[in-house]
Amino acid sequence: MFPASASATEYLLVPQSASGTPNDTQSFKLQGGALGPSAIATLVTAPEASAAALGPAEQFHLFLRQAERNRTYPLPQRPQLAPGAPPTAPAAAQASPPPRRPLTPADSGMINSFKVCGDLACKTLPTVDAALMKIGQHIAIYVDTAAPKPGLSQADLDALRAVFDTQLYKIDTIAFGRESDIDHNGVVIVLMTNRVNELVTATDCANKGFVAGYFFGADIDPFYGPMYNNGEIFYSIVPDPAPTLKSCAHTVAGVKSLVPVTFIHEFQHMISYNHHVLQGGKEAEILWLNEALSHYAEELGGRSFLPGDTATYCTFVFGDVYNSAQYFQAPQTHFLVDTSGIGALANRGAYWLFLRYLIDQYSTDTSFAQRSAFTRKLDVTSLSGPQNVATQTGQVFERLVEGWALANWVSDLPGFATPPELQYKMWRFRTDYPLLRGRCPDPRTGAPPNTGIPPSLTLVPGVGAGSTLNLSDVLRAGSGMYFRAQQGAGAPGFTLLFSDASGRALRASLAPRLTVIRIQ
Repeated sequence: MFPASASATEYLLVPQSASGTPNDTQSFKLQGGALGPSAIATLVTAPEASAAALGPAEQFHLFLRQAERNRTYPLPQRPQLAPGAPPTAPAAAQASPPPRRPLTPADSGMINSFKVCGDLACKTLPTVDAALMKIGQHIAIYVDTAAPKPGLSQADLDALRAVFDTQLYKIDTIAFGRESDIDHNGVVIVLMTNRVNELVTATDCANKGFVAGYFFGADIDPFYGPMYNNGEIFYSIVPDPAPTLKSCAHTVAGVKSLVPVTFIHEFQHMISYNHHVLQGGKEAEILWLNEALSHYAEELGGRSFLPGDTATYCTFVFGDVYNSAQYFQAPQTHFLVDTSGIGALANRGAYWLFLRYLIDQYSTDTSFAQRSAFTRKLDVTSLSGPQNVATQTGQVFERLVEGWALANWVSDLPGFATPPELQYKMWRFRTDYPLLRGRCPDPRTGAPPNTGIPPSLTLVPGVGAGSTLNLSDVLRAGSGMYFRAQQGAGAPGFTLLFSDASGRALRASLAPRLTVIRIQ
């Protein structure tokens, strides 16, 4: 019940599910009426947005994270033996694995064989030969011997080695913890191979996107590792401007721009797998939180180039900014807590936003050191999902989701004294979206504006009188719908009924919440 108001009044209403159960849903309705007995208007069902089909990169990412979570990887096929032939070594031993000793500059030019995913479900595992081109303190770059020529120059490889070795590696390991070293070579291998390009056809690449790189958990899994590459490897595309491979074109400049962003994202997945599975002996981190941390890694990579290099900063943060705008556009149609939709960009926007809110609320201050102290706790643990979040914040998960939902609208709301617990501290989306749109270069033209970034906040709640409110939709775990309920000066009070689609109580397991804050 909302009382009568002598002056104009406005409430932000967020009917939401604060459930920590992945993919949990239930239909709901929210209807207003006058105080006391009154007729309730006929229910009007809002059209439900259909989920967009995942592109090949998102499909592949979903496969990789689900395989990590379930620890179910395709087994490499072993060669058939002729009748009476003696047993041979396992298939994984047929290819020469990376050396099980520290690599040194003297190893430059050495050729090793690696198993790689031959399709988006890794049902085929072709072997490629690659030469060690650059060796750093933490990173060793191998390039497929069959890569299109001329490819990356020595200067290009030096630049990639430098940004991986001295900048991105340091950021990820400070923010999330150390990687494993099961091959005892002292480095993370960056394998640049044609096979990543050819995971996606030329047609799909042009219309649906492509895979820039990946980490495959089987390579370091305690059981599967010996059957795969048994080492810490990040796989990436190679330049192919013509193109000559069975995919679309990738310029040298494009590879140099995109692969570092993918590396810092996938390296977090590698670190997380080490601490949850290898060290913790438990399951890999739940998919939505694992992705949230990797998308935050992209932001960290971008911030490391400021203040001098705005263009590179934009390259790193563009995905997070774009995805968040997609989520804000229709938050009620997307999950925060899910497993099946982790490839969808709007869902990824929700993951990053929620983690961003937690970091801002539960770090001692906004410095990189203090933010990293918090994010390391989320990775260096055997806990996962809502239990992990609740443990590291000391707050029940449902309460965190409630606060985050309100912060999305009121954090930088003009003319409103936002409580500190409902604020993003390092982002002001109402001003940051237009600012980045005007400053970030468009990848197609190389100059601003970047039209992939919206000109304003895309979260636009419905507006109307509380007494005539009539909403219906589907609650999705962690997300909700936004509405601004208004009362004119001297208007009578009103009631709201928040229920399932039939007017009955919503399931308690859904953690249904009608979260309300008065903003005028």
